[in-house]
Formats: sequence, C-alpha cells, structure tokens
Amino acid sequence: MWQQNYAAVGGNLWASAAVAALPILLLFYLLGVRRLPAWQSALAALAAALAVACLAFGTPVTVAVASVLYGAAFGLFPICWIVLAAIFLYRLTVGSGQFEVIKDSIARLTDDARLHVLLIAFAFGAFVEGAAGFGAPVAIAGAMLAGVGVNPFYAAALCLLANTAPVAFGSIGIPIVTLHKVTELPLDHVSAMVGRISPILSLIIPCYLMMVFAGWRGTRAVLPAVFVVSAAFAGVQFAVANFIGPYLTDILASLAAVAGFVVLVRFWKPANNMRHPEEAGRQRPAHGGGAILKAWMPYLLIVVFVILWGVGPLQERMGNGTLRFDVPGLHERVQRVPPVVKAPAALKAVFEFNWLSAAGTACMIAAILGGLSVGLRPRAMARVFGATLRQLALPALTIASVLGFAFLMNYSGMTATLGLALAATGWFFPFFSAFLGWLGVFVTGSDTSANALFGSLQVITAERLGLNPLLTAATNSAAGVMGKMISLQSIAVAVAATGMPRSDESRLFRWAIKHSLLLTAVIGLIAMLFAHAMPWVVPR
Repeated sequence: MWQQNYAAVGGNLWASAAVAALPILLLFYLLGVRRLPAWQSALAALAAALAVACLAFGTPVTVAVASVLYGAAFGLFPICWIVLAAIFLYRLTVGSGQFEVIKDSIARLTDDARLHVLLIAFAFGAFVEGAAGFGAPVAIAGAMLAGVGVNPFYAAALCLLANTAPVAFGSIGIPIVTLHKVTELPLDHVSAMVGRISPILSLIIPCYLMMVFAGWRGTRAVLPAVFVVSAAFAGVQFAVANFIGPYLTDILASLAAVAGFVVLVRFWKPANNMRHPEEAGRQRPAHGGGAILKAWMPYLLIVVFVILWGVGPLQERMGNGTLRFDVPGLHERVQRVPPVVKAPAALKAVFEFNWLSAAGTACMIAAILGGLSVGLRPRAMARVFGATLRQLALPALTIASVLGFAFLMNYSGMTATLGLALAATGWFFPFFSAFLGWLGVFVTGSDTSANALFGSLQVITAERLGLNPLLTAATNSAAGVMGKMISLQSIAVAVAATGMPRSDESRLFRWAIKHSLLLTAVIGLIAMLFAHAMPWVVPR
C-alpha cells in the first residue's frame, strides 16, 4: 500500500504545496490568460498533474492512471448523465414549439427581464439544486433563461452566480450528510451551523445578482421583489436547517421564494419595465390553462420524478440495482495519514453505477414522458437526442478531464498538501478555511466532494488551534460553493446548456472568478467574526 507524503518535495510543506499548485496555476493561466478552450486547458492541466504526482510526489504510475480513469468515469456518470437529460428535456420543449407557450406564460406573469432572472436563475434554480444537484440547476435554469430572451452569456453567468446560494444543502442535503460522516460531528449541529452562514449569503445573492445584471438604477426599481425572494428563501433556509434538518432545506426555501414572488407580482409591478431587446413592443398571446399545463408538463414531470427519486424507501429499493466495482490498482492501495486524518486510513475507490437511482435517470424518464406529453413522436425525439449528444461531446470531454484531474490530485495527496498549507495560518485560519473549501470545490466541482476531502482536516486543525470545529467544518461547505461557479465542469455545463460558442468558456471563467473570490472572502470574514467576536453563534 502506497502512503501519501504531504511534504514530498525536500521534506518541506511549503515547497511541496508550491509544486502541487502548479497544475492549478497552469489551468488558470491557460483558461484565463491564454483563453484556450476548456477541454484543451483541462487536458493540459491533467498532463501536468500526472507529471507532478509521479515525479514530485512519488505516486505509483498505476495509482495515478487508475485515479484519472476513475475520475473520468465519475464525470461521465452520473454528472454528464444528468446534464444530458436536462438539456434533452429543454430541446424537446423547443423542438415541439411548446417553449414559446412557456415564454408566453412567464411573460403574462411578468415581462420584466430582471424578474425573469430572479424567478428562473435564483428561485427555480435553487429548487432543482435542492432536489437533484450536480449540473442540473445550471443546465435547466440556464437553458430556460436563454430561452426567454436573456443573452446566452449572461444566462450562463447569472445561473452560475445564483447557484451559489443553495449548493451547501443541494441534492437532498448530501453535502451536509457527507460532512457529518467524515467529521463525526452531530448531523443536526452541522446542519444548524451551515444554516447560520448560508442564509447570510442567500440574503446577499439576489441583490448581488440584480446589480450584476441591471446595475444599481435597474436594481432599485425591483427592490421589493429582491427583498421578498431573498427574505423568503433565507428565512426558510435558516429555519429548516436549524430546526428540521438538511434534507428539505433548499426545496422548502425555494418553494417559499417562488410563492412569495408569484403573490407579489399579482399586486405590484416595477415602475420602469426592463424587457428583453427582442421582446420590445411585442405582445405575448394569452393561452388557456390546458395549453399552459401541456407546455409546462415536461418541467412538472421533472419536479415530480426528482422528488420521487429522493424519497428514502423508494431510493433504497432502486439502489438495489446499483452495480459496484472496486477500481483495479486503486481501491485500498493508497493510505491517507495524519495530520490530514486522525489515524492512517486506506482510501476506497469503488465506482457505483447507480443506473436506476441516479437523479439523471429521473430527469431522463421525465424528459421522455414529457416529450410524449407535448406530442412528439419517438422518431422525432430520437433525432433531438442525437443532436443533444453531439452538442455535449466536447463538454463531456471537459468534464471527464476535470474529474480525472480532481481524483488524481486527491489520491496523490496533492490537494491535501495544499490544504495543510492553508491550515498553517493560525489565528487567521477561519478566514482561510473558507478558501480551503473553495479550493476543494474548484478542483472537484462538488461541495460534497470538497467536504469529503477537507472536512476532517478542518476539524483537526480547529481542535489544534482551540477553535470550535463545527465552525470551520461548516465554513468549508458554506464557502466552498463559491468555487463551483469557476469549476470547469460547471462552466462546461453552462456553455452547453445555453448554446454559447465554446470560445466563450474562457470569457465566462474570467467573468466568474472575481465574483467567486470576493464572495469567498465575505464568508471568510463572517467565519472570523463568528470565531473571535461572536463564538456564541456556534452550536455547543
């Protein structure tokens, strides 16, 4: 069994961290400075990571290759599977002509572009995140937002930004449950602590979203809607996380936000209307209830099936069909050692092909039934499916490369080395614990994976520094979500969903990184405040 070495370069942690950072810096340089396509940047970073892992960290070649293949397989399933289903569903509604009815129905509710962003990118996107997670919110909400008239670049960018608020409790609370398992902290306390950080972000994001989209003058005109949506979402998110648990936090919070929005716009309209450019002067026709129900049926079905797939007994029964494979050359061949963990532990590498219980399967069934419900024949649906596969070819390569890169960084110990360097910041650790979570999500593309990767390290470091480990563990999850908006897998999904040219991937990355770093720093400052000035906020 090969043992990870976190000071592999000259026995020095800082030198080792500097070398471990090289593939990540290369990724930033190629994507943000050289503006290469995401798939080329990801492959180049993966090649650099392989060289660093094997030559500098002493990772056996078999372990390195196996971890890359394991990550690539995970990228294709379940991640690409759920993205494929989400975009397939959207293209079916477009191909059948029903998306025009959807646009008409939204316009009858409100034809203001700013309110479309609040409703679709934030509130509806948060619901999909709470129910399904992975790439589904950005894929579905991004496609819808572009479909109603928002510029594809801004549709992608705004959905990436809006998706930060619900991610910590996404996919029926899986990130919180994972954090509880790896840290052995009480689940209700973990949920409560994240529920005291994330709602602060949820209060900020809707207004921040509007400022980015419409500027202060445009935001001022829709402040009532911003207030209702943010207060409803953040208030319910806080209450459910603290008094019920993590499982339904985002679902109930997003439903509250949607309900508050719908009630508000029945009695209030913005003083100045901001319409999409192509909608100027256009009157959308009114449709009967039956026509609107038919058009929305694919999306109603996806809500129903995703919720059904999250029901415990049903999910457990479907999980019986899961196929599990120990990854050859990797499963229990790598040992993680202190100070990353309390005691040496072999890393497992089991690929789970949960073909039936996966959220992507729920979305795919909903898409097929939705296509039939809007009158498409199987042959026409097959053509749409083929076109969707072609659309996702390069994004799938990007996602597979990024996940291969992430798994290699994890199994080689390079990510843990970077984490230990951040953990050596002493009194300032609560601030840097936010960037530790950010790093984990940027590298892996998943708050769940970042919690599994760094949750234990956050607890161990906090205990050594005399801090409450609940705070740093919760900060890992609450701040880590900021890394998701610049994760290459998220960017690849957003670009594919909105139909942007792939040349805009680097532009989207450069746009998102400043918002990502700023919001991570905000959470870091909140963590510092809770740690040193308001420790009573942390559950005991």
